[in-house]
Amino acid sequence: MTALSKIPHTCYEIGHTWNPSCVMSTLEITAGALEVSFKIYAPLYLIAAILRRRKKDYYVKRLLPEILQSTSFLTANGGLYIAFFCILRRLLGGFTSWSTGFGAALPASYIAILMERKSRRGLLTIYMANLATETLFRMAVTRGIVNPLKHGEVLLFCFTASLYMFLFRSKDGLKGFSFSALKFIVGKEEIPTHSVLTEHNYPQPLDTPVTTEIQRSPGSTGSPASGRRSIVALTRRLLESICKQGPRHRCCKHNQDNCISYCVKGFVRMFSVGYLIQCCLKVPSVFRQMFTKPSRLPSLFYNKENFQLGAFLGSFVSIYKGTSCLLRWVRNIDDELHALIAGFLAGTSMFFYKSTTISMYLFSKLVETLYFKGIETGHFPYFPHADTLIYAVSTAICFQAAVMEVQNLRPSYWKFLLRLTKGRFDFMNRRVLDVFGTQASRDFYGFIPKLNPRHVITPTLTPGQDFILG
Repeated sequence: MTALSKIPHTCYEIGHTWNPSCVMSTLEITAGALEVSFKIYAPLYLIAAILRRRKKDYYVKRLLPEILQSTSFLTANGGLYIAFFCILRRLLGGFTSWSTGFGAALPASYIAILMERKSRRGLLTIYMANLATETLFRMAVTRGIVNPLKHGEVLLFCFTASLYMFLFRSKDGLKGFSFSALKFIVGKEEIPTHSVLTEHNYPQPLDTPVTTEIQRSPGSTGSPASGRRSIVALTRRLLESICKQGPRHRCCKHNQDNCISYCVKGFVRMFSVGYLIQCCLKVPSVFRQMFTKPSRLPSLFYNKENFQLGAFLGSFVSIYKGTSCLLRWVRNIDDELHALIAGFLAGTSMFFYKSTTISMYLFSKLVETLYFKGIETGHFPYFPHADTLIYAVSTAICFQAAVMEVQNLRPSYWKFLLRLTKGRFDFMNRRVLDVFGTQASRDFYGFIPKLNPRHVITPTLTPGQDFILG
């Protein structure tokens, strides 16, 4: 089948199939987006204000305006898209493969991001750039341009973690939230210092004996049960002895612990944090079903994902700390270059919790960090309003996928678009768009909208027809 360069259908026949009026369709999308946006941002800003312990003056003067500003941004992003969708159709006299998604979303997204607070534009840009990069990669895989690398998300995370930890250990390498987050994860003991080591930091002798007494308790009979108790007691005493009397290098800053207990405590701490985070994320869904399906309640605590996230965070910290301590022992110095190796090895912890989203997001943040460092040193030029342009282009790419090849869009973002438009994004006549060769209707199970014949001016294209228009 020959792909079309342009199809002469109206925007009612393809886009707003629920209402033939362009104006009314735009108003309906805008009204729905306004309601959903307010429901998203009102609790979000309120919770953030409580966690940051804002004073009363903030709640009185700033909370509502900030909520309304972010609400207007998201509302405009949805409402202006359908408006430009109709405008482009009138200007072009039909639809091209790019005008239905990218062309309409580009100006809509650019105008919308200008309405958002400047402090939030950077975060939104990073998120959308990450999403657009993932979408483009999936498009390339679908077209056979690239082949996906096995465990690619883990490898990407290893490189990202390596550079992040190097910047964390370097003087003036990281600032702000990134530095605070890594400080919380790996601990303040790994904060970079450039001070001279003092006398009390020198190591304990390596030949310090590790003594473990094994005494038979009174009344012990030598039975299998008592033997098992002896083994448990022996193991416990051995671990306690190692943790108390194990060696610590003079370059290590964990003064109260030796290297072994330092790694073990790091694992336990972050495993607990990851486990609790995953439990909290599941509370809303479990709470809704608590009265109808009480049997779902234990799944809140005994869930595979809870332990996976805990193992991911715990092993990341323990591997990083263990490798750092080992390199200090081997090289007899504390060097920030150690963080490159330790961070890379710690990145293998993602095998416990594989996530392309996490890998891509952290990689995007790393690129942003390196770019701004390049600007500070004069190696990279500064482009004013670059964040708004990147956001607009990234969002347009995602909208292009949402219209023409939703199978290549991240499912969570597609669900968000459906929620923002009250499900109307699902009503597009994608069977007509199949002529562009992207299998636009593949995941819509042959959906055909019921159109009013009085407002249809073009016969519906059917599969197998060859058209060359425009």
